[in-house]
Amino acid sequence: MRDRTIDVDVAGVFALPLRNRFRRITVREGVLLRGPAGWGEFSPFRDYDDAESVPWFAAAIEASHEGWPEPVRDAVEVNTTVPVVPPERAHDLVSASGCRTAKVKVADPRSSLADDCARVEAVRTALGPGGAIRVDANAAWDVDTAVAALRELDRAAGGLEYAEQPCASVAELADVRRRVDVRIAADESIRRAEDPLRVAVAGAADVAVLKTAPLGGVRRALDVAESCGLPCVVSSAVDSSVGLAAGLALAGALPELDFACGLGTASLLTADVTSTPLSAVDGFLPVPHTAPEPDLLADHAADPDTTQWWRDRIRRVEATG
Repeated sequence: MRDRTIDVDVAGVFALPLRNRFRRITVREGVLLRGPAGWGEFSPFRDYDDAESVPWFAAAIEASHEGWPEPVRDAVEVNTTVPVVPPERAHDLVSASGCRTAKVKVADPRSSLADDCARVEAVRTALGPGGAIRVDANAAWDVDTAVAALRELDRAAGGLEYAEQPCASVAELADVRRRVDVRIAADESIRRAEDPLRVAVAGAADVAVLKTAPLGGVRRALDVAESCGLPCVVSSAVDSSVGLAAGLALAGALPELDFACGLGTASLLTADVTSTPLSAVDGFLPVPHTAPEPDLLADHAADPDTTQWWRDRIRRVEATG
């Protein structure tokens, strides 16, 4: 077995500005770990406690010390992500992306349902009739609000591909699913479940959204995909390209992949830790065997206080796990 020892004092802490506010943050932070198999990323959001961050550490150790399973495909189709921006900006982002699928963020406190519908309409205009539109509410709605909103958004889109996590609980998802003609995708209901391998989402969702780091790595996520019995979409947590590589490794190893994946998120950052970022070309990304070399890490290093905070955090999480 490979040595899993890490030296936290030399772990690289990065700070990458976001183009638009996301999850109440404007800078994406995290730690890059070097091991015998390459580089791994540890970047749970700051509002995650130590116990919830343990799978993220496991994913970073898998990438840096074990490597990933062999892929079954060479490339993965990805969607472009549309944040909470005005319709004109949404249209421009989609048009420039080269993607055939767009995920539109909705249900944000800064945006009304009318605003969300206008954004979705602009995305439809940019994609044309053949493109696919999915919306993501990040568990913001109650059941009645979700049902009403999804009917409006489905009309605005001329048909939604699916709606991601419209409500918080599995029971609420099941209720919404019975009342609308839009596919429902489960995200937080899986990755934030006490046991993602046992969460019963089959009656509550049509699609499972998998994120490598919150599920504990590629192998663990593959087990979750098998246990949930649903078509899967792999999505990122707005990682650097080092973290994105792990998501692509998962998407590349899934036996079946029927939907575009949410891994085209490098465009949401103004910079990256590598000079070879994983940026989509014509809506596709290659499946890498290892993460790219973070040769620009020094250019995007966090300040000393932030660096110390992350190193202290990773020590606590390592001890918790």
